Amino acid sequence: MQPDHTTVQSSRASTYDVGLRSHFQSVYNTMAGGLAVTGILAYIVANTPVLMNAIFGTPLMWVAMLAPLGFIFLGFNPKAVQRKSAAQLRVLFYCFSAVFGISMASIFAVYTGTSVARVFFITAGMFAATSIYGYTTKRDLSGMASLMIMGVIGLLIAMVVNLFLQSTMLQFVISAIGVVVYTGLIAWDTQSIKETYNVAHGHESNSKLAVMGALSLYINFIMLFQFLMQFMGNRN
Repeated sequence: MQPDHTTVQSSRASTYDVGLRSHFQSVYNTMAGGLAVTGILAYIVANTPVLMNAIFGTPLMWVAMLAPLGFIFLGFNPKAVQRKSAAQLRVLFYCFSAVFGISMASIFAVYTGTSVARVFFITAGMFAATSIYGYTTKRDLSGMASLMIMGVIGLLIAMVVNLFLQSTMLQFVISAIGVVVYTGLIAWDTQSIKETYNVAHGHESNSKLAVMGALSLYINFIMLFQFLMQFMGNRN
């Protein structure tokens, strides 16, 4: 006796739901691991004067600040991702997280540990709420993607300009826009991760997608955290 069409569809939907939950678990676990690596490295460097002086008291500071961009452009570009296995991408992601942690040590050195912890948990709460929205909403968020990307470009230009102006008001505006932009990107990226998952891709391809999804959400989390620190952080 052949199973009816409704039973087959129900079985496929159940398989998809289980696979999607497993996929997002992999995304969030990888992202959380990256955040842990970043936080540990940032704390160690910030509380080790020899390392702080060696990195941020010399031209190595620019290497530490620009190295994460090198990882993005060289290690995570589409051609590089295609050549690497999911396991290799995951290792590269954790290396990227470690380098980012070194570059963020200045935040741990400038702000009090209490305010860093407080803003981290606020960021985590905002991230969770926004990511859940991106996962559950039926609204197509792709329409705001171009606006968010334009916002990121505008933020980068404004931040470079403010390096010379040193305007407190401009920094406040940049931080406010940054919070809005990266909150929107969290929702959009979450929806994109959900839409790109497909059982037909196979385990290896979906594992790669999980790492790349973790990378996107990790960057959004870190940037949101940094902009919130501008509002809520208490300096030493």
